Amino acid sequence: MRDTRATARARAAAAAALLTAVLVVTGCGAGGTATSGDAKRDLGAAEAPARGAADGSSGSEQAAAPKAPAQQHVIRTASLSVEVADVTKAVATARRVTAGADGRVENESTERIDDSHVASHLVLRVPQERYDTVLTELAGTGKLLGRKADAKDVTEQVVDVESRIATQRASVARVRALMQRAEKLADVVTLEGELSRRQSDLEALLAQQSSLKDRTSMATITLHLTEKQKQAPTPAEEGRPGFGDALSGGWNALVGVVTWIGIILAALAPWLAVALIAFALWHRLIRPRRAARTPQASPTPPEAPRNAAGAPMAPEPPAAPGTGE
Repeated sequence: MRDTRATARARAAAAAALLTAVLVVTGCGAGGTATSGDAKRDLGAAEAPARGAADGSSGSEQAAAPKAPAQQHVIRTASLSVEVADVTKAVATARRVTAGADGRVENESTERIDDSHVASHLVLRVPQERYDTVLTELAGTGKLLGRKADAKDVTEQVVDVESRIATQRASVARVRALMQRAEKLADVVTLEGELSRRQSDLEALLAQQSSLKDRTSMATITLHLTEKQKQAPTPAEEGRPGFGDALSGGWNALVGVVTWIGIILAALAPWLAVALIAFALWHRLIRPRRAARTPQASPTPPEAPRNAAGAPMAPEPPAAPGTGE
């Protein structure tokens, strides 16, 4: 009797197991043909288990072992202002130091402020491990006028971007897998639009990661080089002028007067030349003609002498020769 009951229980258990297997196979077949329905519903259903599994695995990993410390990522920047004797030589030195540190000159600007003053502005990129050495060498090229350094820790931002990139890549892979199983044209179009959007987001995250990598691996140094300005000569003390000053002042005054006279004569030279030509023409042509046209006047007889009363007097006869008078 007991054997019969045990046999019946074994048969019932086998039948239940067989029924469960049939139901599981039927469910899997129905899930395989679901891609011909709503693509968005399939996409959400496909992402939910993955997110749950990721969350569950991350929670189990955190519970199993403590999180390992992430590598530190720091953005270093510095600004130097140095006064040098020769800006051209200092720029050449900065280039040599940067090249020796496996860095590069990202920007350079040189301008002449006046006839004796030149300034240069350089932006240098050097590896993080040579950052302090390059700063020391650049500061030693002349007189240090100012220095400013900054360090920004972006480790959390780098880790967050890396995590988002991994999630986005998995999302793109899931959309591509659904596209391979899609049969309806509407589902294909919807999945293509979703794939394009997710790939665009992935490219933006990759660009952000590349920028962070460049800024954390290469430090930025802004170098401003100036030359020492020459001091203006101090004016001489006021006092009694000496003999040399008086002689120099008189000579300068004479030179100034002669110069002004020369300038005035140079300005009057054309007028004097015209006046001289006019005088020559008048003297040679016009004056002789006027003299020829004027009649010569007859000579007037000499006036007779008069006495005291005003009456004319007869002229005295000439004295005979041989007389005393």
